[in-house]
Amino acid sequence: MTKTLITCDCMGTQTIDAKALSAATGFEVTPPCHALCTAQIELAAKGLTSGNVVLCCTQEARTFEALAEELVVEPAPLLDLRDRAGWSADAAPKLAKMSALAAEAMLPASPERTLDVVSEGLCLILGPADVALEAADQLAPHLGVTVLLDETETVPDSRAFDVVTGRLRQAQGALGQFRVTIDALRQVEPGGRGALTLGEPRDGGVSECDLIVDLRRAPPLFPAHEKREGYLRADPNRPQAVAAAVMAASHMVGTFEKPLYVRTEALLCAHSRAGQTGCTSCLDLCPTGAILPDGDHVKVDPMICAGCGACSSVCPSGAISYDAPPVDMTFRRVQVLAKTFLSAGGVAPRLLVHDAHGAEMIRLSARHGDGLPADVIPMEMAAIGAFGHAETVAALAAGFASVTLLPGPGADRPALETQVALSSAIAGAGKVALLDTTDPEAMSAALYAEEAPAPVASPVRPMGTRRQITRQAARALHPEAETLALPEGAPYGAVLVNTDACTLCLSCVSLCPSGALGDNPDLPQLRFQEDACLQCGLCANVCPEDAITYEPRLLLTEAALEQRVLHEEEPFACVECGKLFGVKSTVERITEKLQSHAMFSGERLRMIQMCDDCRVNAQFHSENNPFAQGEPRRPRTTDDYLSKRRDH
Repeated sequence: MTKTLITCDCMGTQTIDAKALSAATGFEVTPPCHALCTAQIELAAKGLTSGNVVLCCTQEARTFEALAEELVVEPAPLLDLRDRAGWSADAAPKLAKMSALAAEAMLPASPERTLDVVSEGLCLILGPADVALEAADQLAPHLGVTVLLDETETVPDSRAFDVVTGRLRQAQGALGQFRVTIDALRQVEPGGRGALTLGEPRDGGVSECDLIVDLRRAPPLFPAHEKREGYLRADPNRPQAVAAAVMAASHMVGTFEKPLYVRTEALLCAHSRAGQTGCTSCLDLCPTGAILPDGDHVKVDPMICAGCGACSSVCPSGAISYDAPPVDMTFRRVQVLAKTFLSAGGVAPRLLVHDAHGAEMIRLSARHGDGLPADVIPMEMAAIGAFGHAETVAALAAGFASVTLLPGPGADRPALETQVALSSAIAGAGKVALLDTTDPEAMSAALYAEEAPAPVASPVRPMGTRRQITRQAARALHPEAETLALPEGAPYGAVLVNTDACTLCLSCVSLCPSGALGDNPDLPQLRFQEDACLQCGLCANVCPEDAITYEPRLLLTEAALEQRVLHEEEPFACVECGKLFGVKSTVERITEKLQSHAMFSGERLRMIQMCDDCRVNAQFHSENNPFAQGEPRRPRTTDDYLSKRRDH
């Protein structure tokens, strides 16, 4: 059933051509209302009752949600055409942009994967006594509170909450499952008259709690602490910050849904093989420490993962991929936006990728400033870090003239800068930019001032893995090029072998996680398929001769999909049967080094030049054969026993 868009011109402040929008999108579009959220609310009610509408207003989301609850129906999807398109100082037509935004809104939503987290309200408060005890008084009616004071501070007489003293050695975990270790731990002994006394101190005391309120002046307990759920930190010198932390803690009781942000595939991971470390891209980037080595692969702690998406962008093999929403949904959104804009008559669209903070900047710019240019299409991401080089070059190949990333305050800028540099190397200069500002006016001015480069002549919409999409998009952007030079650390490139040093031991082949390096069972050869190479570093780390180096590049020809010989040598013929085995240079070098050794004189030296079968045969028939066991033991018979009796 075709969706119906209920539009509104917001009291005549924007122009919507319903017929043209319907023709461009294929959806039914109602003539624009004048005040859908107030005077014409009955039209929204009628649409909600039909159950197949999209309301083109996000400002009054609360009003429409309350209306749906009153009518006992499911809330309708909301689409913002006003702030992102209609309210703009650009006089150019907005039809193509509105059509693209409407088409994207019609894409089916991906179901979220979540994990239930239970918090029983066990709260540990850290900080100086004057601040921590006051916070404990406020939280005690709502939570199970324990205050950890310094050894030198006085324990209060109150038993409304627990008080212990000691030194916090370590803390780990997240909401619902924190685990802390305390040294010099002393607990209150409640009996006796007078001031409360403390027990004997002990080191290594372990306790578990659901949340931690950190009011200390010391450094935070966790990296990227603002992303650690259940860990509330406030400056004790700022009463407003302390009050906000106390308020937030009082509501952290019950069962919560923790999104599972990433999906992992251990078999694809190139972190390690046979004790040799290879790729560490995700480990180096993870701001919260949620990713840890786990044998040959890495594991992600879903309780600590904050969903920044950086790991998905840098993973060369796809072993970690963003899943909220899935990576393929992001590609689909990009392609639908570009295709619909161009089909509706638009030319050279520009893509603005932003997060929730960027959405608010766009809203403020639209209401109080110039808004967005008519050719700039905003696309909101839950985690802007998940929009990496593959998504960027796919957008350019789909028809966007440029891609601009607008990170919010919580974004990992170093990770984004790395992806922008890689994207620029693949796509070409001037097509990818990082707009690092929190000022709506500066954002708008930069977008209006940008001169859009020429888009790709023949847009394509590649499919497959992120690596396959990147290669297909790069070929569309550079139809005449054969190779693109990439920055150091890029997940694409060639393996270079120093043939003078390589002995064809094939250690690299046995540990290559992607199968990019291979051998030839019939000849001494080292073969390489560039398309499969992850540039993980394992082969270089394991090579005993240090004969392997890398060349970051993107080979765009069909040769990238074919195996080529990196190094080969003449095989050695067995001196007994003539069968080819081993490497001639290696066998000759070993023979030369051992010919003066006392243990390898005569026939034993010759055995080195034999194949496996002939070597075993020669060993068996040689003197002092280690396999010889002498004559087998003869079984005793009755005559043996009778003869023994006669002898006695």
